[in-house]
Amino acid sequence: MFWKIFISLCEEKNESPTSVCSSLGFSATMATKWKNGAQPRDTTLKKIANYFGVSVDYLLGKPQEPQNKEIRKEYIELDLQSTYKIPIFESVSAGFGAYASNDITDYTMLYFSSEAEAKETICIKVRGDSMYPKIEDGDLIQVHKQDSVDNGALAVVLVDGEEGLVKNIFYGSNWIELHSTNPMYQPMRFDGSDVLRIRVVGLVTKIIKNVSSPHYFISPAPSPDNKKELLALIDILDEDQLKQLNDYVDFIIERKKKKQ
Repeated sequence: MFWKIFISLCEEKNESPTSVCSSLGFSATMATKWKNGAQPRDTTLKKIANYFGVSVDYLLGKPQEPQNKEIRKEYIELDLQSTYKIPIFESVSAGFGAYASNDITDYTMLYFSSEAEAKETICIKVRGDSMYPKIEDGDLIQVHKQDSVDNGALAVVLVDGEEGLVKNIFYGSNWIELHSTNPMYQPMRFDGSDVLRIRVVGLVTKIIKNVSSPHYFISPAPSPDNKKELLALIDILDEDQLKQLNDYVDFIIERKKKKQ
C-alpha cells in the first residue's frame, strides 16, 4: 500500500522516486527496497509525509479524519522549515576560491535536518568524465565544506590552490593519490613535499543526477565496439550503483511512456 501511495504522490509532484529520495537525503536504493515491499521506519515516514504535505496515516493507507486538509497544511509548513536554498557553483574553483555572488549560477532547494548543516553545504556542477559512470558531465554534487576526509572518501580538492578536482583520495605514509572512477584515467600521485600541493576543501555527500542529459549506458543500439566498453563500465559498478542505474532506467522508461 505504501509504495502505491508513494508513487502516486511522486507523479503529482512530477518527480521520480529516486529524486525524492535524493531531496530527502536518502540513498537512491531506498526506493528500490520500498518497491520490493519494505516499509520505511517511523522517522523516514515522517520526513516523506512532510515532503508531500500529507499525514503518516495517509502514506500507510489508513482512514483519514475529516480535518485532513488542516493536517496537510501543518505538514507543508514543517517541510518548508527544513528546506534550504543552496547555491550552485559552475566549478570547484568558483565554489572554493574567493567567494563572490557572481560565481553562483543558480540555487536548488534541499532538505537538511539543521540550519548549521545547510550553511556548510554548497552544490557544484561537475564537468568532464573522469568520475564516469558514478558522476557524469553536468551532474551536481552536494558538498559539505571541511578540510579533511577519511581515506578513500569522495572529496573535493584543490591542487596548487587553483585546479579543482573531484576524486577519491587515498593516503599513504608519505604520499597522496587521487583516483578517478573512469578506468581511462590514471591515478594522480603526490610524493614527499608534493603532498602539500593538495588541499581538501569538502566531502561529497550526495550526487544529484542530471536525468535530462544523455546517458551513454542506456543509449539505443550501441555498436559492437561500444558494447564491449559498455560491459566493462557496468562491470566496475557496485551493487548500490547498479540498483541506482536500474531506478534511472525505470524512470526514463516511464517518462517516455507519458510522452507517447
